Amino acid sequence: MTLCQLEVRSEPKDDERFRAEVREWMEENAPQSLRGIRLAMGEGTWGGRKSEFSSPDAKRWMDVMVERGWTAPTWPIEYGGGGLSRSQAKILQSELDAIKMPPPLFGLGLIMIGPTLLEYGTEEQKRQHIPAIVRGEIRWCQGYSEPGAGSDLASLRTRAVRDGDEYVVTGQKIWTSYADKSDWIFALVRTDPDAPKHLGISFLLIDMASSGVSVRPIKLISGSSAFCETFFDEVRVPVANRVGQLNRGWDVAKSLLVHEREVWGRAGGDGSKKKSHSALASFAKEHRGECHGRIADPLIRDRVAQLEIDMLALALTAQRGRDAAKVGQRPGEEMSLLKFYGAESAKRRFELMMDIAGPEALAWDDESAPPDLLALTEGWLRSRANSIEGGTSETQLNIIAKRVLRLPAQG
Repeated sequence: MTLCQLEVRSEPKDDERFRAEVREWMEENAPQSLRGIRLAMGEGTWGGRKSEFSSPDAKRWMDVMVERGWTAPTWPIEYGGGGLSRSQAKILQSELDAIKMPPPLFGLGLIMIGPTLLEYGTEEQKRQHIPAIVRGEIRWCQGYSEPGAGSDLASLRTRAVRDGDEYVVTGQKIWTSYADKSDWIFALVRTDPDAPKHLGISFLLIDMASSGVSVRPIKLISGSSAFCETFFDEVRVPVANRVGQLNRGWDVAKSLLVHEREVWGRAGGDGSKKKSHSALASFAKEHRGECHGRIADPLIRDRVAQLEIDMLALALTAQRGRDAAKVGQRPGEEMSLLKFYGAESAKRRFELMMDIAGPEALAWDDESAPPDLLALTEGWLRSRANSIEGGTSETQLNIIAKRVLRLPAQG
């Protein structure tokens, strides 16, 4: 390799300057108390009218990042975003990782409905909702699944009947994560009951404070109540809150699911507290012993190594997807690969940790049990939902077979 080739492959001067500026800004503005904090998927500041902050520094961290537009670094400046290029956003993230800073803001607004509105929303919808998402003022939840429409989502029955400039919405959604803490919901509703089921659906934005909206938490076996049932009793929603064309909400919904599945894949499909992959070997040594610096049990050692290799492959696959986006390639159904593998890997990780811990892992409501084992039991129970929420693993395999691999239908 020649010196000329080395220079061509080095970081462009503009990116070098941007990195130096980010590093200097971080040193001045990133609170020392938050450095080194690792958050699991779903933890951290969600924003919204009912927002709570873990500390004053967490609030200050969000505020200074909002001021730069760096809660949504690649979104357009006119809507409050940072206006960064993909390469600049990657540099920003690498500098955040270098000092181990937690995300300033998290939520479905940033990872799902925001990108969808940027693609499908009207100018009025963008100006109403995007800045509020960037600033963490509004927290969103997702109204897709229903008691009779889970994997077969297009069978949904929540109806929206037009009355002048409003829709009257009646029906029920289920598994609406954090609906009891959210301000707005993006929901699929049936606007033409006589059309083929995929063609009679519209996509609505609904204020959770509207008259007729009620929420009831669902308690899971793990003791968590993240999921809720959401009821709509003749809720009046402005027609202006419809995203996309009438009866073509399925197109909008599929686009949003691409963003959701990408996030699930990157996160390993797990939204609960867990030990990181890098800590898995230490966990095994603690519970199974250590021999010459290695996990004493060779079978456990092999399983730990295989899982870490698989998770590294998943992370690299997700990175290739982000790199493709940098050159304008829009992610599609292949994101189901990330969703499937991320969810199944999360279940494998918890199963392995339970096997490592042995009978001690079956702690439940035992005040004498170590807190980390109680958390492991809860995480293991919670992980059973990973292959269901966000689209079941069976559904993802069907999508991969039909739309990615283009395999012929059976029969």
